[in-house]
Amino acid sequence: MSERSEGVTASVGVPPVIDLNADLGEGFGRWQLTDDEALLSVVTSANVACGFHAGDPATMRRVCELAAERGVVIGAQVSYRDLAGFGRRAMDVPPDELAAEITYQIGALEVFARAAGARVGYVKPHGALYNRCVHDEEQARAVVDGIRAAGGGLPVLGLPGSRLHEAAARAQLPVIGEAFADRAYTPEGTLVPRREPGAVIHDPDEVVKRALGMARDQAVTARDGRRVAVPARSLCLHGDTPGAADLARRVRSELTAAGVHVRSFV
Repeated sequence: MSERSEGVTASVGVPPVIDLNADLGEGFGRWQLTDDEALLSVVTSANVACGFHAGDPATMRRVCELAAERGVVIGAQVSYRDLAGFGRRAMDVPPDELAAEITYQIGALEVFARAAGARVGYVKPHGALYNRCVHDEEQARAVVDGIRAAGGGLPVLGLPGSRLHEAAARAQLPVIGEAFADRAYTPEGTLVPRREPGAVIHDPDEVVKRALGMARDQAVTARDGRRVAVPARSLCLHGDTPGAADLARRVRSELTAAGVHVRSFV
């Protein structure tokens, strides 16, 4: 992992600033996973599923309309084509095909964002693609190629120091560091895989504590007890966990009470 900072280093006397993002629109047809309306009253950026791991046209349109009404920035959450596995299964997709699928997903969401009077403001990979692009340079380049083909020089939200951010920086795309208050970290600063015990943190008090530390100190305690730097400008609040909306409200309230400014990076 690179040590290049992609977050915000607070100067002495300057209040820290953090964006709150959540994965939204993660439904399909009559099935709905996330409480989009509740979460959109809390977050400042919405990672909207673009149909490959979840989402359908009606859902994408609805979430874009709600986000635009509330001044929440719309982001394209792109994925491998894996509805059955919710985009969390490892896949090997040829780079040219992956790049085209990334462009396709961004373009689909952009139509609905424009119809709602907004625009797609950034791109974030989902699930297996997100994790693959931390280390896989070829897949990371393909994602960046797809983003560039979509136009607009969109910022790329992802794990600090990842191959994705390195590829995006080479392509002169803005990179935004992201942290996860409800995920366990390795000593190397990467996420503990979901298949391992303790990968997801369910204790609300612990999630809030970690969110405050990430926003104020740009650091988190890894699973081995060591402190790890997490230079992040955005904090992800997962919307597919029980009580997600209530926890998101509490995180935002505690951040504000601690003097952290909650504001989008766009």
